[in-house]
Amino acid sequence: MTTESERELRNFCQLLSQAARLVQRRQDDVLGPLGLTRAAVIALEGLAPGALNQEQLASSVHAKSQTMGKILARLQLAGLVSRSRHPQDRRQLIIGLTGAGREALAAAQEAEAHALPEFDVRGWQTLREELATFVTSIQNQGPNRGPEGMSA
Repeated sequence: MTTESERELRNFCQLLSQAARLVQRRQDDVLGPLGLTRAAVIALEGLAPGALNQEQLASSVHAKSQTMGKILARLQLAGLVSRSRHPQDRRQLIIGLTGAGREALAAAQEAEAHALPEFDVRGWQTLREELATFVTSIQNQGPNRGPEGMSA
């Protein structure tokens, strides 16, 4: 039997999924004309503080290294990132933003900022804080468990 709190949680999760899809569609709509994808912007944002190797970047944005490699290849072809050999470890490539990459990132962030509806600043802050708490809770929960402790 489903309790009221379980129904509420399920309804919340459905609403959260719907909100995520709508935000992603809006982002796709504004990033497309810039020749960027959301994944590309995430990679550019990960490199904004400074150059990293592919594994470090993938880890920092919670992506798989192989997936990041494909994204970085496209960004390099577009002239938005550069790859150079690490000075101390020639086996490693260091990836950094180019000037064009910084400009593309700024344009993407500006476009994304205007893609969402107006919402008072306190509303965004509250929503961000609550979602951050929720995400942390899920990350700390461990493996997904079904009824009676069985893996789902």
